[in-house]
Amino acid sequence: MAFKFITAEEAAEFIHHNDNVGFSGFTAAGTPKVVSVALAKKAEAEHAAGRPFQIGVYTGASTSDYIDGALSRAKAIKSRTPYQSHKDSREAINNNEIAYFDLHLSHLAQTLRYGFLGKVDVAVIEATDVTPDGEILLGPGVGATPTFCSLAEKIIIELNHHDPKELRGMHDIYQPLDPPYRREIPIYKPSDRIGVPVVKVDPKKIIGIVESDKRDGVKPFAPVDEVTMKIGNNVCNFLAQQLKSGLIPPQFLPLQSGVGNIANAVLACLGSNPDIPAFEMYTEVVQDAVIDLMKEGKCKFASSCSLTVSDDKLNEVFQNIGFFHDKIILRPGEITNNPEVVRRLGLITMNTALEADIFGNVNSTHVTGTKMMNGIGGSGDFTRNAYLSIFTCPSTAKGGKISAIVPMVSHLDHSEHSVQVLITEQGVADLRGKSPIQRAHAIIENCAHPMYKELLWDYLKLGKGHTPHRLNAAFAFHNEFLKSGDMALTNWADYE
Repeated sequence: MAFKFITAEEAAEFIHHNDNVGFSGFTAAGTPKVVSVALAKKAEAEHAAGRPFQIGVYTGASTSDYIDGALSRAKAIKSRTPYQSHKDSREAINNNEIAYFDLHLSHLAQTLRYGFLGKVDVAVIEATDVTPDGEILLGPGVGATPTFCSLAEKIIIELNHHDPKELRGMHDIYQPLDPPYRREIPIYKPSDRIGVPVVKVDPKKIIGIVESDKRDGVKPFAPVDEVTMKIGNNVCNFLAQQLKSGLIPPQFLPLQSGVGNIANAVLACLGSNPDIPAFEMYTEVVQDAVIDLMKEGKCKFASSCSLTVSDDKLNEVFQNIGFFHDKIILRPGEITNNPEVVRRLGLITMNTALEADIFGNVNSTHVTGTKMMNGIGGSGDFTRNAYLSIFTCPSTAKGGKISAIVPMVSHLDHSEHSVQVLITEQGVADLRGKSPIQRAHAIIENCAHPMYKELLWDYLKLGKGHTPHRLNAAFAFHNEFLKSGDMALTNWADYE
């Protein structure tokens, strides 16, 4: 079948007010870059003419300025899931201009297939290649693309000429059957292949191809600083101790790492620690540090949903595609983040907290309990089912005016039942097998910043019971920050 080549503006005309649109990719990797911008301009024109124009946006994870940024600024998003990380999107969500519902990344594809979120009207898919019989070769990010394509009434292809066709064979596209017909997902080691290298669709659904030649635009992470280096070394030393004591098998276990500056620093430290053996990864994103670890032989293999690497690092992968081709698999998010596979493989999971309380509960999404930062992402998928779940964060923020260790988290994403280890630059709190009071002692002593330790010890003395909260004082740190801008000024006498 011969496909019609169209402009981005022509493609945007196939998308209508109140449509639900699924965009390919995972983080900025593999996301469309020209149709979404044309769609934002269409929305602006419609609004200027006094007509409504907003769409529901489904993605694999966060995107980039091409989608969340452009569409948010154009006020073109009515609803959004499962995850975002753009400042304009965040602002619109916190102003209640976008109906954002936070969702575990592994849940999106099946939730759409179950029909819980309505239909997918249009899928906008960035591709490296597309064949006349409907085989779509994806780029460096997969996300929920297979499900978008299977459910959408119309598919628009963005053919990105920047990505090499030699990516063919790096993807492993697999969709599980839905209940009651679902079977086990037959992945028993990170390198197992269970699917096909392309997304297969009915070619009649492809209404046009838009050409592009734009890069993903992933920026390099901040250089490792003193705090992130200490966190990374604390993680490494803890894992090395667990190995030595026999609590981790001698051949080690696959790793999962969240995305961000701390995660990248932790991976770099793991690579340089001689007590950590060469390892495999079963994770949702491959970051810059992983590429370097592969070249050094420290990371043997990575199963992932995307290559979330800086543009220069991605070019390095493309230029040496033969080297990386048998070291990386790119899968859909519902497979990379699947709880069944996470538990079977026995992953060591490492994710980042915004704040944690003294009893081991973690907030990874909301600032002072009300303002959405990014979303839960895949952290819950991995944490609840890990062999060993680790959360990391700096002990303070804003020059010490915010303590990341608080009496009670202002929003709960990961309960004490899922969080096994908490690590800051101050030290390590191993929470396994501990009662609430024992957890509080471990966290205050090992993870809290010295300027907040006495405040936290004093709070612990205020309460009674199995989990000794003093409810009228539980959010004293947050109240003080909202009042004065400095949690360290908290005075317990105000709560007596």
